[in-house]
Amino acid sequence: MRAIALLLFAATLPLSVRAQDAAPAVAAPANDANPAAASQSLWDSHVTRPSSTLWSGDATSSSALGQQSRTPSQQKPKPGKPRPSSELDRPPIDGSMVGYIDNAIIGSQIRVRFDAGFDDNRPDRAEFFYAQCGCDGPPARGPHPGLVLHLNFQQLYMRAEYAPVKRFSVFAEVPVRWVQPQQFVPATIAGTGGFGNQAGLSDVQAGFKFAALASREHYLTFQFLAAFPSGDSSKGLGTNHYSVEPSLLFFQKVTDRMSFEAQVGGWHAFEGASPGFQGDVITYGLGPSYELYRGERVRFAPVVELVGWRLLGGKENDGDFFPNPVVSVDGTNIVNLKVGARTAIGDHNSFYLGYGQALSHELWYKHIVRLEYRYTF
Repeated sequence: MRAIALLLFAATLPLSVRAQDAAPAVAAPANDANPAAASQSLWDSHVTRPSSTLWSGDATSSSALGQQSRTPSQQKPKPGKPRPSSELDRPPIDGSMVGYIDNAIIGSQIRVRFDAGFDDNRPDRAEFFYAQCGCDGPPARGPHPGLVLHLNFQQLYMRAEYAPVKRFSVFAEVPVRWVQPQQFVPATIAGTGGFGNQAGLSDVQAGFKFAALASREHYLTFQFLAAFPSGDSSKGLGTNHYSVEPSLLFFQKVTDRMSFEAQVGGWHAFEGASPGFQGDVITYGLGPSYELYRGERVRFAPVVELVGWRLLGGKENDGDFFPNPVVSVDGTNIVNLKVGARTAIGDHNSFYLGYGQALSHELWYKHIVRLEYRYTF
């Protein structure tokens, strides 16, 4: 039996040695005194490592892996779409292209305007332009001697408007006027030649605007304007009375390039030196404009405006009825056609050049030329 056992041991010994050579060697702990380090080394030898692509510096995969490893509170939220500012609900002030209708869009601006009017045949009509002709004697405070039949004038307006909030603005305007009488009723200038050319400060105006509707597409604005008798009425530079003019102004963006603007209001004069000579005036106007050219920095838009006035009460000096020239103007209608163009440069500057022609028999002037510069901020 002992011989059989020795034979079996001798037969299995080579197989055991070969199995030990094929088995993987396990590294011994570096420090037998630190069992934790040995345990960690053993764990590292069995943990499955990421693929070599990640460990070779694949930025996309490593970034994704890093994002997964972060807690929800550590991950940065994706940026959402910015909320539009309330100011973006308002069209830019230079969206208004008209030259005679008052601008419905509210904003801060400085405006310089120059008018040249020709052939005003009733300059004291309802004391809308200047005071009752002094040729009528007291209490009239207008220019004299001489009853004017035709008069040319120029006027420079300097306006500043400030909008502290989106829907409200205040403004003030200082005008300077030049007048040149062209013809008088001969019987009223015997030996005098009539009054000469005059120049100076005219009636200062101030007021405010409030927008009931304000968006990128339309504006509906209430405007209140007051005029003060600062011009020398004896030189034809003012009316010698206070007046107010409330108006409704409207702006509508019809298409990307076309706009429509309108105005309706009333002018009321408080009694001055000549009670009954002043009259109330209904004012109205409408005007479409179209941006014919639009570049990166320049926009060009022709505009056509129809502007009218209807007089309610008041009087005028009409030389055709001399020697009794004072007649009523109640019910008089005046209509003008204005054509022009506005050029906007950049975000702040615009220029307007326009021409006006009287369409009705009654008129404030036969022709007028307007040049305007507007700076918005």
